[in-house]
Amino acid sequence: MSDTYVTLHGWVGSDVTFRDPQGISVVNLRVASTPRLKREGKWVDGDTTWYSVTAWRQLADNVRSSVSKGDAVIVHGRLRTDCWKREDGQLSSSLQIEASLIGHDLTRGTTRFTRSIRPERIDGEVDQEVDAMSREQREVAVVDSWGNLADRAVGSSSADPSGGTGRPDAQSAGDAA
Repeated sequence: MSDTYVTLHGWVGSDVTFRDPQGISVVNLRVASTPRLKREGKWVDGDTTWYSVTAWRQLADNVRSSVSKGDAVIVHGRLRTDCWKREDGQLSSSLQIEASLIGHDLTRGTTRFTRSIRPERIDGEVDQEVDAMSREQREVAVVDSWGNLADRAVGSSSADPSGGTGRPDAQSAGDAA
């Protein structure tokens, strides 16, 4: 199944709500987008479309700190349609966007960028990660350009059986004498 991605610009029409279920940040907000259309030679507002926008993790933390009701924003993300049956029996639907990018629309105003600080890792975690990577590198088989297993360690400068030509049947100048 293919996902549909959209980019839209509009105005935040609700308060940004923040939750932290199971330690994962998530924000929800509503964005209204109204197109400008030319009808009979005059520019008029088209119908307003409302989107429910959800952002997760670091993006959610940054949106919570940066975006508020009334802000002009640009949203990019995966579009979904949520359909349900209301109490009166009517079918309803809403447009949902799982955002991958959200930012202020600078055609509508100005903003100031502040780089977010990522949480630092505990030294023990870094040491464990480095040890694991080091073990992986030692376990990697070394092969020559022909795919034959080599008898030397990674980075070793032992003699190349091809004499540097890359061909296993070639002899080095010292061997030919």
